[in-house]
Amino acid sequence: MKPKPPAPPLPLGRLRVLDLSSVLAGPWCTMTLSDLGAEVIKVENPAGGDATRGWLPPGAGGESAYYLCANRGKKSIAVDLKSQDGRHIIRRLASVSDVVVENFRFGALDALGLGYGDLKQINRKLIYCSISGYGRQSPVAERAGYDFILQAEGGLMSITGEPDGAPMKTGVAIVDLFAGMIATQAILAALLARRRTGRGQHVDVALMDAQIAMLANVGAAYLVSGKAPQRYGNAHANVAPYQSFAASDGAIVVAIGSDPQFRRLCIDVLDEPDWASDPRFEMNENRVVNRQALIGLLEAKFAKQPRGHWIARMRACGLPAGEIRTIPEALGSEEVLQRDMIRKVDHPTAGEISLIGSPLKLSDTPVRAVSAPPLLGQHTLEILEKLLGLERAEIDRLIVAQAVRGS
Repeated sequence: MKPKPPAPPLPLGRLRVLDLSSVLAGPWCTMTLSDLGAEVIKVENPAGGDATRGWLPPGAGGESAYYLCANRGKKSIAVDLKSQDGRHIIRRLASVSDVVVENFRFGALDALGLGYGDLKQINRKLIYCSISGYGRQSPVAERAGYDFILQAEGGLMSITGEPDGAPMKTGVAIVDLFAGMIATQAILAALLARRRTGRGQHVDVALMDAQIAMLANVGAAYLVSGKAPQRYGNAHANVAPYQSFAASDGAIVVAIGSDPQFRRLCIDVLDEPDWASDPRFEMNENRVVNRQALIGLLEAKFAKQPRGHWIARMRACGLPAGEIRTIPEALGSEEVLQRDMIRKVDHPTAGEISLIGSPLKLSDTPVRAVSAPPLLGQHTLEILEKLLGLERAEIDRLIVAQAVRGS
């Protein structure tokens, strides 16, 4: 019998991350680093831990679905940062870590002696990432950052929703997720820089910066034209037809991005060759100007057949179209399941649960196998004993003093 080949190395194997963050942006960043192989030590308040643990329902095994979505693959240590013993533990952990990620309110960790200026004296190679609403170097640095507020203040809500409706937020906390991904990118860049310089650095990530950057073409359109962008619902400001339509049995989305695609749509899918040569619609610029007339014709046509009919015909012609799926339909689709985006894991209190997997696919250094998000303080004893080398008597003293908590 041939021996089992060794597991391929993890991209960030041997990297240690001290996670002082909570809720979503920071945990999303550190979960991504964990997926890539980093050992992530999640530091939580013994009195309840990450606030999202209690954001029920829904949940499993006493843990909220919200908490479960952003904390796979981590270790949890419950430490009271208000205690001298607790702060000493954090300093010791920082001395043996590569990265710290935090999203405390402005000045809170500096007041505890755990700011970047304090910890870089302990570990000059430390990369210290601060995630906040408006940035640590900002005239409003002390203002708390909330995804919903930043969607409003950062312009996203003004361009989301129906043209004659109210501004709307997105269905997920997308600014937090933007910031978490940007923090991950910045940390990876800082790690590469450290190879050259031998030094760590401070990474300052702001939710506002993330949201402004993600305005992308819409922000550029304003800067170029001076005209405030409007809401278009499911339509596109610069391309037509590029929106949802009601078929006879449900909605579909159609994304026609070029003039040749529009000709194929009219001739090969809709059997309306005259529309392809109509000067109002022949070129995209004219279709945008005459959007109302074009959409009226298309709406009447698409309503005559079920969505399967139209999608099949469009895909046969190489044209982009799709159904508007529910979350159960999307998570149960073959293309999602075949990419291992839904993974079953064993959870200490919930038994077997399903989690969304990592979207990172690397051929030679695949991501870490999915493991359950930790219980509060699940790894406190392990970290104190094996990583910091504390004797059991000292650990018992810390527990009695309520400086730490085990699960």
